[in-house]
Amino acid sequence: MRPLAARSEAVWHALASLKLTLVCLALLMVLVVACTLAQVRLGTFAAVNADVRTFLVWGQVPGTALTIPIFPGGGLVGLLLMLNLVSAQAKRLELSWRKSGLWAVHAGLILLFAGEFVTALFQVEMQMAIEQGQTLDFLESPRDMELALVDVTDPRRDDVHSIPESLLAQAGLVEVPGTPVVLDVKLFFRNAELTLREPGDPDPIASRGEGANIVVKPLPPVSKDDQVDRRAAFIEPIAGGRKYGVWLVSNAFGAPQHFIHEGRSYALSMRPLREYLPYAITLKKFSHDVYPGTDIPKNFSSLVHLANPSRGEERDVLIFMNQPLRYAGKTFYQASFGKGDTLSVLQVVKNPGWLLSYISCVLVALGLILHFAVSLGRTLRKRTLPVEAR
Repeated sequence: MRPLAARSEAVWHALASLKLTLVCLALLMVLVVACTLAQVRLGTFAAVNADVRTFLVWGQVPGTALTIPIFPGGGLVGLLLMLNLVSAQAKRLELSWRKSGLWAVHAGLILLFAGEFVTALFQVEMQMAIEQGQTLDFLESPRDMELALVDVTDPRRDDVHSIPESLLAQAGLVEVPGTPVVLDVKLFFRNAELTLREPGDPDPIASRGEGANIVVKPLPPVSKDDQVDRRAAFIEPIAGGRKYGVWLVSNAFGAPQHFIHEGRSYALSMRPLREYLPYAITLKKFSHDVYPGTDIPKNFSSLVHLANPSRGEERDVLIFMNQPLRYAGKTFYQASFGKGDTLSVLQVVKNPGWLLSYISCVLVALGLILHFAVSLGRTLRKRTLPVEAR
């Protein structure tokens, strides 16, 4: 038992050491620089995922497709630093009023790291691109796509069925619950170049719709923040033992493609992944203010009407820069605009750990104030004592 106890003590000492703190801080500085430089090549989102929100940074062996770990990622360094703070607090800080400020500072820093882990694991970012006068009850992903099979037979109501692209990537037969349709996925492209067919091109895979005149060539995925992969898939709908030909679906197409089965009309399209809401938002007015005499933006704002029948709630909300709408676990930020200032783009974030960073900052600030106040009080008391009593 003694060797085990000695090893445990050594691990405990190493975790609580100041050397580990300095090493972790140095590694974080290197990661920040690497992530900043990588944004030029990868874009912000991909660079953060590759260097910060990962346990290992991977690099490609030159001349091969093999990737190997080359550096600890932000997730691993952050976890070590959080363990270091917890160990140092438990090992070195005495539990007394004199050290209460430092306890609060350490707790705030630990909470800050915990909040980042919660954000990295559970935060979901979506968008709502809404035109003036339009009402929407769904959000769309800026990066992920889905295949939508929509029964549009009833003009008053669409019956929507979505298939995630993870199923499309596996190819093969995909059943669509609630419908008689089975989709036979022939090919799926994460990113592709679509060009018009020319003489000498190979025979088309698609036999129906626009795809019969399109040539599809695979491309590597994009990584820039302002770019979106052009998904493409060759799909054959099957219903009631009948095949309805092979269709090419892609988010590059501006409109869905249609087929009819036993009198019911279906629309097939590749579109951004949607999340439907139990409430609706109407854009009443978008304002784009500039400084007088210039075209320099001063303020963007969206006056929206929020309607939630399940709660009997109806109200107008003004969303502008640094003043989001927080509702039902989601935060709506003013992000962008378009179409001659008639289109507003709202960034919608669901982050269950959003409060942790605020609580962390408050704890650190209060801890520092308390620590300096206690230290100042001790210093002042010493000065009032006679010299021989100090």
